[in-house]
Formats: sequence, C-alpha cells, structure tokens
Amino acid sequence: MTTPRPGAKQPARIATSVLAADLCYLAHEVQDIANGGTDWIHIDVMDGSFVPPITFGANMVEAVKKTVDHFLDVHLMIEQPEKHFKEFVKAGAELITVHQEVCPHLHRSLGAIKEYGIQCGVAINPATPVEAIRPVLDLVDLVLVMTVNPGWGGQPFLSSCVGKIEQLAHLRQEKKLSFQIQVDGGIQPETGQLCFAAGADVFVAGSYIFGSKDRKKAIEDLRQAVSPEAVTARIN
Repeated sequence: MTTPRPGAKQPARIATSVLAADLCYLAHEVQDIANGGTDWIHIDVMDGSFVPPITFGANMVEAVKKTVDHFLDVHLMIEQPEKHFKEFVKAGAELITVHQEVCPHLHRSLGAIKEYGIQCGVAINPATPVEAIRPVLDLVDLVLVMTVNPGWGGQPFLSSCVGKIEQLAHLRQEKKLSFQIQVDGGIQPETGQLCFAAGADVFVAGSYIFGSKDRKKAIEDLRQAVSPEAVTARIN
C-alpha cells in the first residue's frame, strides 16, 4: 500500500515547453504537441541577464496564441519583470510566473499580475529554499520548483529538489491552500513520477517531448507515469 500524495489538489497536467521546438516550423511544432495531447503550452522568456541565454518576448506568446487554443503558461526568467506584464497579458498569457530571486517586492509583483485578471506564479531556483516564498503562498496560483538551474534546455534533473516539492505539498495541505506545484527541468517519465509522488501537479517537458519521434506517445507516457496507479505500482 502506498502513501497518498501530500496535499494533492489537481489532476496532473503536461505543459510542453516551446524552448525545445524547431522555431523554423513554429506553427507546425505547436500544432503537433496540441494534437498530441499537451494540456498547456509553456513559454520560457529569458533576458541574457538573470539567466545566460536570450530567448523569446511577448511576440512569441502572440504567435502561439494565434496558432492553438491552449492555456499559455509564461515563465519570466528576467530581471525587472514588472515592466513587461502588460505586454505579455496583451499577447495572450493566462499565467505569468516570476522568480523570487529577482523580485525584491514579491507581494507587489504578484499582485500586479493578478490585477490583469490572470493567474500568477512564483518560481524558485534549486538553491532557493521554500521558506523564501512562504509569505506569498496564500497569494499565488502556482509555485514552480526549478529542477535544473534556469537557462538552457536539456539539463539533467536535480533530485535534491524533490524534498522542496514535498515541503510545498505539506504546506499546501496544512494551510488549506490551492496553489498548483509545477516542476521544470529534466522532466521525463521517471523523474516526473518522482515529482508526482512528492506532490507536483504540472510537469514542464521540452527536450523529452520535442526530441521524441512520436510526440503523442511521449506525452501519453509522461501522463501515465504521473498517475496514482503508476506510483502505486512502482512502490508495490
């Protein structure tokens, strides 16, 4: 017999990151994962300052919005994100996640996102403790636990982050809160299952899905792995 996931609130969702897509064929790539069964589209915005690479802006959100009718999950890995909320909301973002590490006035930043009538999230890097965001857990719709250091796609999963997922899940249950727990970095069926068992709800996968010959099967395999039945079978 297995122990229930602590504080579980939501069915598992797959959020496919377009960071790993072939941008020469963006429309086709996005339609392919939409047809393959992804729940959300995850868009990683990087500024070359907070993280080394430079990736997308609001124009990418707008392009994806025109292509598919999926929930758009925008992850801002940028300094001074408050300057850009309006343009991302206008482009079609339905959830904006900011990093604790770059928001000195975190309550204000999250509140500013909420004022646009969309969901807000807070992300923490592998070296950032859960205690750093405890004061805002009653405000956010989602907590993103980075399971790699933010930046490049394709990095190996850091298993040391699983304990933070468990801690957040217990806090969610203890405080009777409803935020979702998202994981991003090195997610595939095996690592996704570890995170699901710890209490995660939303699984960001980029290289694993876009690098698969059969993307629909890759999404299905990940969805099957992050299910109560799969976790029970593994433990038993």
